[in-house]
Amino acid sequence: MMNIITDPFFYLVAIPAVLIAGVSKSGFGGGLGVVSVPLMALAISPQAAAAVMLPILCLMDLANVWAYRKNWDRRCMQILIPAALLGILIGYLSFSYLSEAAVKLVIAAIAVGFTLDHWFRGKNRGTEGIPPRRIKGAIWGTVSGFTSFVAHAGGPPLSVFLLPQRMDKTVFVGTTVMFFIVVNYVKLVPYWWLGQFGGANLATAFVLFPVAIFGTWLGLWAHDKVNEKLFYRVCYILLFVTGLKLLSDVVVHYKGVIF
Repeated sequence: MMNIITDPFFYLVAIPAVLIAGVSKSGFGGGLGVVSVPLMALAISPQAAAAVMLPILCLMDLANVWAYRKNWDRRCMQILIPAALLGILIGYLSFSYLSEAAVKLVIAAIAVGFTLDHWFRGKNRGTEGIPPRRIKGAIWGTVSGFTSFVAHAGGPPLSVFLLPQRMDKTVFVGTTVMFFIVVNYVKLVPYWWLGQFGGANLATAFVLFPVAIFGTWLGLWAHDKVNEKLFYRVCYILLFVTGLKLLSDVVVHYKGVIF
């Protein structure tokens, strides 16, 4: 029988992390799926958290791609996917050089920066959409591929490119779904090569599959029914607090590594 993570605190943070990721990916575009690894990283290493989440994200993607198969922007995908593959390659090549402290710092910066940007700039942007720009898409697609590989945090950089286009909400979610089903399934190969699915990581992911399925169903149901502002308000606060906690961990416990 395969070993699994048995720490109760891990499941205390992992279950809401998977639920938020599922609801966010299937109902609201996936940006707040970035909270999953930071939450799990409160109980296990960021690398292990990323390994546990990847099979879960792949399972979610299968359900979502069917639901949104007719609602996605092909032009954006043509720009983003080649860049994302480059970002994944950069993440793979640099993975062994990234310390646990560095990974936590990257995740904390994404979590805090994304939240502050939303709070202080999100409401002041114009209402007219702008067409997709190839150069901008190449930059943010590469960043998204890299951060997705390192910490499954590709949503925020992707949103930087997609949100200014002011797409229909369903098309926006569908485009993120199509983007991440490619990115996540490509990531399976280098994650396997790096030995990330050894030990208890893969078995623990299987244990969390029912939570992932429920979260995905809940997000699909909530897409047109739940107050989106309330959902985002709670999750942004959670994301911000989690980012601060991880940043504190880096400063206190890994000062000698970073500085």
